[in-house]
Amino acid sequence: QLQLVESGGGLVQPGGSLRLSCTASGFTLDDYAIGWFRQAPGKEREAVSAISRTGYTPLYADSVHGRFTISRDGAKNTVYLHMTNLQPDDTAIYYCALRRGLIGTMQALEYEAWGQGTQVTVSS
Repeated sequence: QLQLVESGGGLVQPGGSLRLSCTASGFTLDDYAIGWFRQAPGKEREAVSAISRTGYTPLYADSVHGRFTISRDGAKNTVYLHMTNLQPDDTAIYYCALRRGLIGTMQALEYEAWGQGTQVTVSS
């Protein structure tokens, strides 16, 4: 069973930063493309960012482009989402997910395993 665990969420003031981590239990993330998604209360889940197995050509939603950075560290078996200049609209539960194949995508249906999520709250 493929299990992912997100961490790093919390409460931050507008303009602040957080770094989310996505780690794997019992397998290597190097074999998968990884996506980050989020879901705010009363809203549909939306794609935030995705990264390929090689780490090249990351993808970002327009709403986070220039503020969020996705990266992966094979030695730590972890994928990160570094979020800066956070705004109240970024408040949501953030999930990481994996898909087989080389390329990450922004389509949730293409991902086969998901973590439990980590809460990010942006508020003054």
